[in-house]
Amino acid sequence: MADELVLSTLPKTWVFDLDGTLLKHNGYKLDGEDTVLPGALEYLHAIPAEDKIIIFTSRTEEYKQMTLNFLAAHEIRYDEILFNMPMGERIIVNDRKPSGLDMSVAINIDRNQFMLPEIKREK
Repeated sequence: MADELVLSTLPKTWVFDLDGTLLKHNGYKLDGEDTVLPGALEYLHAIPAEDKIIIFTSRTEEYKQMTLNFLAAHEIRYDEILFNMPMGERIIVNDRKPSGLDMSVAINIDRNQFMLPEIKREK
């Protein structure tokens, strides 16, 4: 993975999976509670306020209120959260601007290892 993520100066939409990406995978089932992965909270807080954050999770409605309470208690920022998402791949289809700017970026990280490149905005 590259050490930095070079992005345009345009506002962004960030899409994060929840378990294994921001929180310990299935911690709420295995240990009875969630755990924020090291570095995840700091990364989310570094995302500019004008950007939107969407969280996807395969968690069912049974865990919705517990999850929302945890996110609020730990000040995990998001604009939308979608529950009951399929467990398979997440496929993002977007266009390319006439300038050549690709309008989607995909980053896959190892489960429970929140290691994303540093964000760098073009000038």
